[in-house]
Amino acid sequence: MVALAATAALALAACNQTDSEAARRANKPLTPEMVSLISQKDMSPASPMLVRIFKQEAELEVWKATSDGSYALLKTYPICRWSGELGPKVRVGDRQAPEGFYTITPGQMNPNSSYYLSFNLGFPNAFDRSYGRTGEFLMVHGDCSSAGCYAMTDEQISEIFSLARESFAGGQRAFQVQAYPFRMTPKNLARHRNNPNMAFWRNLKQGYDHFEVTKQEPKVNVCGRAYVFDAEALPGRGFDANASCPPYQVPPQVASAVAEKQRSDDAQVAALTPSAPLAPVRTNADGGMHPVFLAKLKERESGQMSFAAAPGTLPEYVNPPKMTPEKVALDNETAVAQVSPANIAGSVPAATAQPKGAPVPPVRPAAAQPSGSSAPGRSDKSAAVAAKPATVASAASLMPSGTLPGAASSMPTSSFSQ
Repeated sequence: MVALAATAALALAACNQTDSEAARRANKPLTPEMVSLISQKDMSPASPMLVRIFKQEAELEVWKATSDGSYALLKTYPICRWSGELGPKVRVGDRQAPEGFYTITPGQMNPNSSYYLSFNLGFPNAFDRSYGRTGEFLMVHGDCSSAGCYAMTDEQISEIFSLARESFAGGQRAFQVQAYPFRMTPKNLARHRNNPNMAFWRNLKQGYDHFEVTKQEPKVNVCGRAYVFDAEALPGRGFDANASCPPYQVPPQVASAVAEKQRSDDAQVAALTPSAPLAPVRTNADGGMHPVFLAKLKERESGQMSFAAAPGTLPEYVNPPKMTPEKVALDNETAVAQVSPANIAGSVPAATAQPKGAPVPPVRPAAAQPSGSSAPGRSDKSAAVAAKPATVASAASLMPSGTLPGAASSMPTSSFSQ
């Protein structure tokens, strides 16, 4: 009994030490430089935020509301690592990073992450579930190592986590993450015109355009297995991801502005198409990283720089080798027996692409909504892995007063789960 009590005491001490470190990271104040930048842009630390992610460009943007209520760009962060190919997450183990629209609540913020700090994207959402997509614990996290997540440096995720904490403390109940394959420009759309995911990407572009023309967070619903934005159903009607869309309306000014932008972009795509080089559907590369990190990596490989563990620098394993079934097993991605070598590279097999001809939801007064296919992702470190026997402190419990009570939920703390 004495030995058992001693063991329990040691375990409790370890948990307390872990919670103390997690609290230190989660409650790190914003730097004076960030506070000054926020002030210069007519924002406040407590104002609402929104995140946009672009795979191809390997950039993460943080937007915040200004004094007039519109969103403005606060800061763009180069992404240190993302995995897979351009395209949606389809199933556990495909190494695909997410694409789609996600809602982040305080309960999805994880101060006890094995990857310094993280927040859960909430995959699969209603859209993903309508296509039977599978995966869990898809994150934006630190540590610059990805198997389906968007990986930042520890320094970057610390700042993003603190920005979210301050917005929650200011009363924001949730912030939106918009994850795209690339910036939705006519040039990019022309280059990727033969990609089997294009119908899905055009559906994402509708949300992109709503934000671009309004600078307001678009209201997101799913019906007819497609995203719809800023839509209001008729009284007594609702949105069901798996059912046909009910009659709905978009505010006329928004619908008109979005339709005009779509017409302009489509005209530019048509003009660019004859000369625009086609981007490969598959690159056979496992994701990518921002050029600033690639440059550091090349410097390291040429022996011109040291990779001491300074904040924000790249870990030794920043550019992991192509995954093999054995490596996947070591990383503990779930259902490894079901993952074929072709899928491990991260591409979405053609057989799993969004079926064409899905029902087009009726839109009033905006143009009809195209259907799409997709699913976002996270680093699929299996939930089947045994978690550390440690108490998990919720993000809300580590936040300053003013955060929404009871909003956080516990998160796994195993060395494989974010």
